[in-house]
Amino acid sequence: MNALEIAKAQVRESAEVKTKLLQDEKMMRKVAEVAELCAEAYKKGKKTLWAGNGGSAADAQHMAGEMVSRFMFDRPGLPSIALTTDTSIITAIGNDYGYEKLFSRQLQANGEEGDVFIGISTSGNSGNLVEALKVCKEKGIVSVALVGEKPCKMDEYDHVIHIPSGVTPRIQECQTLIGHIICCCVEEEIFGGVKN
Repeated sequence: MNALEIAKAQVRESAEVKTKLLQDEKMMRKVAEVAELCAEAYKKGKKTLWAGNGGSAADAQHMAGEMVSRFMFDRPGLPSIALTTDTSIITAIGNDYGYEKLFSRQLQANGEEGDVFIGISTSGNSGNLVEALKVCKEKGIVSVALVGEKPCKMDEYDHVIHIPSGVTPRIQECQTLIGHIICCCVEEEIFGGVKN
């Protein structure tokens, strides 16, 4: 295949996965439910916390940035933390406790009952995210997992959204879409009608 054919195939595959997600009423209801949980948390003065590894770490930072800065329009900032950004904290925890404690230790320190934690993982089996979900359960933090289509270790926890694909880039593209949907719904619920 040449570059044009590859480009078209990639767009086609991405669109097909998004269409499957759209047609899955159960998963779409879960996406809406998670967005509502985030909005309710903000109304109660709570925050969102995001985490992931590799590309999912970048997605965590992206979504926290959308909440703190803005998504669709100018409005007051909303408290949101990406647990993937502070190199001093990350290296201290990694060195002292091991990589699996990377996010759970931060949730112990900065998470509060009623906050919403969103763990992003294409496999749904990342050890440090599973450990984070355990802390969420202990502390009363609402936990959300954005994962691929296969059954995984993160399925045992509160709110799990499965992307209908086993292909990493396609999963990541839908995870970004879901993050954007959450941001959009939160803005509409809290600041609805305010546009620039």
